[in-house]
Amino acid sequence: MMDPELAVDHSGKQLRPPEIDADNALGGHVSHYNRRMSGPDDQGERPEYRVYGGGGRRPKQPRDAPARPGASGGGRPEYKVYRARPRGLFARLRGQDEMGDDPSPVAPGGRRRISARRVIVSVLVALLGWLLLSFVLFFISAQVQQGKVSGRAKAALSDGGALPTSANTVLILGSDQRLKGSKEPGANPKGPSRSDTILLMRVGGGKSARLSIPRDTDVNIPGHGLGRVNSAFAYGGAALSIRTIEAFLHIRINHLVEVNFANFPRFIDTLGGVDVKTGCVLSLINGGTKNGGYTLRLRRGSHRLDGKAALALARTRKNQCPGKLGENDLTRAKRQQQILGAMKDRLTSPLSVLRLPWVSWAAPQAIRSDMGGFSLLGMFGAIATSPAAKPAVLPVTPNPTGGGLTISPERKRRAVARFLKG
Repeated sequence: MMDPELAVDHSGKQLRPPEIDADNALGGHVSHYNRRMSGPDDQGERPEYRVYGGGGRRPKQPRDAPARPGASGGGRPEYKVYRARPRGLFARLRGQDEMGDDPSPVAPGGRRRISARRVIVSVLVALLGWLLLSFVLFFISAQVQQGKVSGRAKAALSDGGALPTSANTVLILGSDQRLKGSKEPGANPKGPSRSDTILLMRVGGGKSARLSIPRDTDVNIPGHGLGRVNSAFAYGGAALSIRTIEAFLHIRINHLVEVNFANFPRFIDTLGGVDVKTGCVLSLINGGTKNGGYTLRLRRGSHRLDGKAALALARTRKNQCPGKLGENDLTRAKRQQQILGAMKDRLTSPLSVLRLPWVSWAAPQAIRSDMGGFSLLGMFGAIATSPAAKPAVLPVTPNPTGGGLTISPERKRRAVARFLKG
């Protein structure tokens, strides 16, 4: 048998197959011809060639090499068609995130079925993006508000460790300074103002406790002598309030939160309101509606309060309902803690995820704090994950000689011990 690589004519002269320039012959799309001789030329048979697609020259294969699997009998090249990668969530839900063959089952009518696995993955990806957006908005808003706390107030605080892993004592102050245009009797829109709300929270490290200090409690104010605890804010702002309360209760305050009454209702509204259960309440805030203020009327039972109503309830000191005229600061302090608990319930509700970006932006704007984004987020995280704290008010009694409210050293010591224990 003759060498398959050579052929001779009748005179014995060697013949070679014609060289074909693949680039010129097929415009650059054919890279190589692999000749196969099925017999000598004297039998009148033409050599067969196998054509390969572009992508570089293919090395010669021996004649006796096995044929490529799947090759057609007619020598025609086979091509495998790949589909371009789809873009978009709905394309992925249809199962088109793989190149080539799509393993997803086909529903009647030729449409791809949406698999449960793809739905779960897509939901998790969307949820992660939603949470990331909320975190960024919260961080930016918190950093802006952090700069509004005075340097003196920050210097008066003590280091309590990182939240939420370490236990910290947080002082929450709300002043009685009213917005410009307020017609409430005795209100001073320009200041100096007194602290309307004085609440201590113990959070982080598994602690969860609250302790309200009635505003008319008699204390020793550094540099000003004996006076009511709410006057410290008027004398020296949050810094003097911190020093006064630390000396009075013999504790260390680690963080400060000042309630911004202008933005507080907006925050409650972003939560979708708060749910509270009350008795009869009739309160005239800022002189009532007739005097340009706000009138709060609540019947006995459960209520969904919007931002303005929640703020009015938190500020209610004199209840005009029959039989409720004896309410005082102690009752108001309990209501304030009740609203705080209602806010926590809304924040931890599964439906709050839908409002999370708006809540994340509004929450830091409702307060002024020494804490930046990470610390403030740690505090909110500690509050949300800790057990519900029972409302507690410092057990003060009226001063028998007149003036403000007083408390015995022993009762004060027990109340502080319970608070620190969390």
